[in-house]
Amino acid sequence: MTTLRDLNFTNKKALIRVDFNVPLNDDFEVTDATRIQAAKSTIIDVLESGGAAILMSHLGRPKGVEEKYSLKHIVAKVTEVLGIQVKFVNDCIGETVEDLAQNLQSGEVLLLENLRFYAEEKNGDRDFAEKLSKLGDVYINDAFGTAHRAHASTAIIAEFFPENKCFGNLLAKEIESIDKVLNNSEKPVLAILGGAKVSSKITVIENILDKVDHLMIGGGMTFTFVKAQGGAIGASICEDDKMELALDILEQAEAKNVQVHIPVDVVVANKFSNDAETQVVDVAKIPDGWQGLDVGPKTIENFDVIVNESKTILWNGPLGVFEMDAFSKGTIALGQSIANATKNGTFSLVGGGDSVAAVKQFGFADKVSYVSTGGGAMLEMLEGKTLPGIEAILK
Repeated sequence: MTTLRDLNFTNKKALIRVDFNVPLNDDFEVTDATRIQAAKSTIIDVLESGGAAILMSHLGRPKGVEEKYSLKHIVAKVTEVLGIQVKFVNDCIGETVEDLAQNLQSGEVLLLENLRFYAEEKNGDRDFAEKLSKLGDVYINDAFGTAHRAHASTAIIAEFFPENKCFGNLLAKEIESIDKVLNNSEKPVLAILGGAKVSSKITVIENILDKVDHLMIGGGMTFTFVKAQGGAIGASICEDDKMELALDILEQAEAKNVQVHIPVDVVVANKFSNDAETQVVDVAKIPDGWQGLDVGPKTIENFDVIVNESKTILWNGPLGVFEMDAFSKGTIALGQSIANATKNGTFSLVGGGDSVAAVKQFGFADKVSYVSTGGGAMLEMLEGKTLPGIEAILK
């Protein structure tokens, strides 16, 4: 795997694909700079090695040129995070951009305008990729969040840098962390899969069953498993058409000696609301009209034991509707258990939008081994797929 350490940046212009697709408020201020901070070490390494950095990213899903999606809105925040005045150009290809890139001095940073102002970016257009490639001497991909897309700036552009391309620090760390869970893990390995639907996690489950010792199920998908086994789930969310599949997963797990842990008790509510009436019941005996929205105290205890016996943990998806205080206890308790295990030497990887939001919200982000920045990309790697943005660098 070629990383920054393998290339020389002295007097070179590094064209870096970053993921600065950050949230903005109504005043176009960045409300969460995590992705900018995540790219900082790669950019600073290039500058400290005597190079200049040209940053390219997308923002949102513009249809053509839309002022509200201009990257000019984030220049101040990128400048603040890097501690270096960032230059900005209101295009990403063409003569003006090429001139600016050409005249960029070592130690300077230039941010290009939103790549997705051109439809060619998403279409993986080769001519567009070639125009972008003229801006730099070296290509670095540090955008894990878009590594699963075969876009011009993430996959096609690498062709034009056969000898001078590498992974940035962030992308390298993502690949190493997922590889550690899937291929180089210390046993016992535990995968915790939550979220609403079995259907969105099927391929992940099928791919990791050969690699894990324990599979913990939480969130809404619990009820598809419970109902499939004959339990009463009241008004809880359920994918009736996936019940057969749930039983099939349990059979496969048994054949492969994987222990599956399903909640034994749940917090149920009479409506989907923070101020609903609640009670704790057996997971397979939910009364009519009530829905399960979090795991119960017995499940929290059971899960804590398994987490603390594990040496490698993958956590993808919350255990309940953690956005509502009334149903956040299970997810918080799980975060605490994983933090304790990590403190005692377990490797823990958290990924997927909702679990990342949960670890941030409840203060566990720096208490786990690694928090992945790319939800879709991470899921595809866990499914065993080769991502175009990664393959392009490895070629």
